[in-house]
Amino acid sequence: MTDSLRYPIGRFVKPEKLNIAQVQAWIGEIEDLPRQVRDALRTASAAQLDTPYRPGGWTVRQVVHHLADSHMNSVVRFKLALTEEQPTIKPYREEAWAELPDTLHAPVELSLALLDALHARWALLLGALTETELLRTFRHPDSGVVPLYENIGIYAWHGRHHLAHIRLITG
Repeated sequence: MTDSLRYPIGRFVKPEKLNIAQVQAWIGEIEDLPRQVRDALRTASAAQLDTPYRPGGWTVRQVVHHLADSHMNSVVRFKLALTEEQPTIKPYREEAWAELPDTLHAPVELSLALLDALHARWALLLGALTETELLRTFRHPDSGVVPLYENIGIYAWHGRHHLAHIRLITG
């Protein structure tokens, strides 16, 4: 498997320090992701929704549902970090969630509607954060301490990453 299929936009590059202009751009990307996913799926056929974007990879349907699952988890992590002192967050088994019946069979419109509402609220929250709040952190059991500004970048990248996967199939 080539990295161009697995990471069509490349891997996330961790920022060295807080850059407010970059954070604002990332928030814009997060806010706009649901529209971009809808646009990418506008002409998708039923067969395309159930086509993996790479050998051994998830189907387009699984990717759309994964975006909703992952981004719901992320919003919770932000809220924990904003209301607790460096909370340790609970990871989840993405690959197992991707095999659950709702992820395998539910209409993508369910997750698209969820992404619309979730990203609208998420962007409101992120856009209101102060510099001090952007520097707040959570602890990930595998990744260590993650500042919120970095996590905004991770999830802007995550959206672009999976949007590229969808476009590999839908064009």
